[in-house]
This record gives sequence, structure tokens and C-alpha cells, in this order.
Amino acid sequence: QVQLVESGGGLVQAGGSLRLSCAASGNIDKINAMGWYRQAPGKQRELVAAISSGGTTTYADSVKGRFTISRDNAKNTVYLQMNSLKPEDTAVYYCNADLEYWSGIYRRRSASWGQGTQVTVSS
Repeated sequence: QVQLVESGGGLVQAGGSLRLSCAASGNIDKINAMGWYRQAPGKQRELVAAISSGGTTTYADSVKGRFTISRDNAKNTVYLQMNSLKPEDTAVYYCNADLEYWSGIYRRRSASWGQGTQVTVSS
């Protein structure tokens, strides 16, 4: 009924940049907070950055000053601009969104996840 689709991952050398996108689709009524998480092999999934519906942002200490999260509410899309990438940024990146949507006659709210996109930074 609702779907988050990520794009923009890939292989990049250390010091390079990538831009991730995540588009929400479906019978969406409202999108609250949106965010990016990542999970490296053998590690727990961690929050990278989040942005509220009003544009307030928060970042993990490890990415502050290098990553920028933004959103386009008209397109139901959140972005993650990643600069000065390091090998330790290598992970699967997941989009998350707090969605309010219609399921038939019912209005529902849930935290939805994308399928993930691989980011690999070579040294």
C-alpha cells in the first residue's frame, strides 16, 4: 500500500561523494519524520540522519559536517548527500519514514522501510 524506494548507492573511492534518494509512494496522506539508517556487516543498524516534517535535522556524530539530509515534500522524497566518504561509511543504507496513509477507509500510521541500497567506499 505504501512503498519506499531508494536509489543512488554504489562504489566510490575514499574522499568521493554520493547522493542517495528515497521516494515514498502509495495512498499517502502525510509524511512525518524521514531518515536514513545504515547497517554494516556484523553491526547493528544505526541512525545516520533524520529530518522532521518542518525541516529540523539531526545527525550521527560520525557523519556531521560530511553528510546532509534534505527532503522535497512535494515529491515525497528524502535525500542524503554524502561527501568526504570514508571506508567506514561502507554499509547498506536504509530509508525510513513515519507515514500516515489510507488503507481502504482506514487511516493508518506506520514506520516504513525501504529495501536498502549498498554504499561501498574503497580506500
